[in-house]
Amino acid sequence: MPADIHEQLTKYIADAHAIEVQAIAQLERAPDAAGFPAFEEALRGHLAETRRHERLTRRLLEERGEAPSRLKDLLMGIGGKGFLAFARAMPDTPGKLLSHALSYEALEVAAYELLARTADRAGEEPVATTALEICGDERAMASRLEGCFDGAVEASLRAAGAGDLGGRLRSYLADAHALERQAIDLLGRAASASGDAALDEVYEDHLVETREHAELVKARLDELGGDTSGVKDAAMRVGALNWSAFFAAQPDTGGKLAAFAYAFEHLEIGGYEQLRRVAELASDPETASTAERILAQERAAAARLEGRFDEAVTVALAAHGIAAR
Repeated sequence: MPADIHEQLTKYIADAHAIEVQAIAQLERAPDAAGFPAFEEALRGHLAETRRHERLTRRLLEERGEAPSRLKDLLMGIGGKGFLAFARAMPDTPGKLLSHALSYEALEVAAYELLARTADRAGEEPVATTALEICGDERAMASRLEGCFDGAVEASLRAAGAGDLGGRLRSYLADAHALERQAIDLLGRAASASGDAALDEVYEDHLVETREHAELVKARLDELGGDTSGVKDAAMRVGALNWSAFFAAQPDTGGKLAAFAYAFEHLEIGGYEQLRRVAELASDPETASTAERILAQERAAAARLEGRFDEAVTVALAAHGIAAR
């Protein structure tokens, strides 16, 4: 039986609230691991905004006679704290944390763009207005984070011990290769799950690029006497499989997949912005040029995905039997 678009909108608002709960769990502790003042200040400032976003999404639910999902909120809160523990365990905590923060802002941007578009189709202007207002805050935070890459690299190298820049560069390259391997697994599954020809084309085109990226990174590692780190690759590929299983379990896989893919592109953007800077510090122009080339393609892929958010909404609603409007 087809779902009602207003009921589905309520579920999406609950999803947005759970995302804010996870963001709060991260932001309450993340500033202490930031590693340098500009990043710490950005995180602390966004915590106040995020608490406001939580109140706004909760109010939208209450106005509909609903309450936040305790299960979703609990799981997202635990997940937020879990990632921070992971980041703290890494030798380059500030950089890992920055890449994740940028990716998470992209996830929120996508979620609120999709929510606003769904609200427009449902004729619910107040929800669309609130979603776009929050989305504006998330975009502004992402812009502030983009200005933190220089500081993150400096703080990460200092924390890890910058004496052997060549060794650190090889480690950053191994991280990039692990990300590309995860991206290959995800994109390989995405086309068959998207439910839309235009989205399929974006995923398929970027899969070709991503395979090339993995080869380019491996070539630089081989040249520098490093390796791709089977442990990192295996861990990241397990992550890809877990995400695939998560999305396969969702009835609106196509919409959620577009949001996650957009966020993952920004995780890679964060990684390559830092790799390029480390390569420059290590006086390795070839690696810096490779990172710059890949970075441009990651940004282009993110822009193409954002241009297909309307299609993502259509396939997500269609999965519930709701026709496009």
